[in-house]
Amino acid sequence: MTPHILTRSLDRSATIFLLIVASVGVLLPLSNLLLPADSMFQVPTYLLALFGKYVCYAILALSIDLIWGYCGILSLGHGAFFALGGYAMGMYLMRQIGPRGVYGNPVLPDFMVFLNYKELPWYWYGFDMFWFAALMVLLVPGLLVFGFGWLTFRSRVSGVYLSIITQAMTYALLLAFFRNDFGFGGNNGLTDFKDILGFNVQADGTRAALFALSCLALMLGFLMCRAVVTSKLGKVLIAIRDAESRARFLGYRVESYKLFVFTLSACMAGVAGALYVPQVGIINPGEFAPANSIEAVIWVAVGGRGTLIGAALGAVVVNYAKTVFTSGALAPYWLFMLGALFILVTLLLPKGIIGTFNAWWEPWKAKRDTANEDSAAAEDGVSKPRPAE
Repeated sequence: MTPHILTRSLDRSATIFLLIVASVGVLLPLSNLLLPADSMFQVPTYLLALFGKYVCYAILALSIDLIWGYCGILSLGHGAFFALGGYAMGMYLMRQIGPRGVYGNPVLPDFMVFLNYKELPWYWYGFDMFWFAALMVLLVPGLLVFGFGWLTFRSRVSGVYLSIITQAMTYALLLAFFRNDFGFGGNNGLTDFKDILGFNVQADGTRAALFALSCLALMLGFLMCRAVVTSKLGKVLIAIRDAESRARFLGYRVESYKLFVFTLSACMAGVAGALYVPQVGIINPGEFAPANSIEAVIWVAVGGRGTLIGAALGAVVVNYAKTVFTSGALAPYWLFMLGALFILVTLLLPKGIIGTFNAWWEPWKAKRDTANEDSAAAEDGVSKPRPAE
């Protein structure tokens, strides 16, 4: 049944998207590892890491589009779930340093030695094992959202009130992780990583493998989202988005549907954060900043809400623009430019890039198909019946 669901959920545009991501995930690492440095087709390691960051952002954008575009839940706190997944992976990477730290302590990370910790906090136990860290990448944001969503959806909090609460939750986590006594590195966060699964995290081969894994995660996340939105579950989610009270009147347990898709979305964001940290090399409380979550929502709006492909495209396009414009004379004005972009997209392209393209393409395609049918009928000598006047 699973292959049938996946096959049914793929159309031409989804297949093209998957092929592009797969090609990028294979060709860019091979170009980095196999071609000489003086080749014009060789992708430098720093660019591979930068592109890997874009791919992680695309996964985060997918998770937001799943709940906002198809269920009408506007979360302004998804950056928190992204950061929690990143911290879970960062804790594993810190435990792998061992005695190679500045202070040479085989158990305590350097920041704990500096802050006079006598022993490892209990919530750091188990993070010396990769499988445990990978499990926490899913469980920590998933359980947080499950508890948060159960309380809010059960109380029928929705709309702008839910958005404000998610933003408040993100800000509360930001303040907590900034504290030195919280046990997560305070303002400096977690950094100076050495190994991941025994491989040097700075090596070209490791970075190429992380990029390829990020592309694979993007493909799997996209397939999972497509399977959800094209199923009967997806139709119920769209009904909740468009007319929640009617869906509830018809007997659907709206709270359960919202809770499921919100938890699934948070787990996807956690995976994106876990892949992001070893490629960037640091995770700090700044990732919890509410502005990051708002910016992620802008990615989805620019690419096209409710399209999935548009969300991933918006994440790449906006972050590439950010990279370009924050490295020159326009750097102080980037936030103003981002706000102006959001306003212009809202006014001129309310459906986003992909949504606007689809709105233009579908009528043209229908008109072309009709013309082809008429032409084929004329060649066969069959006249198309006209509707009765």
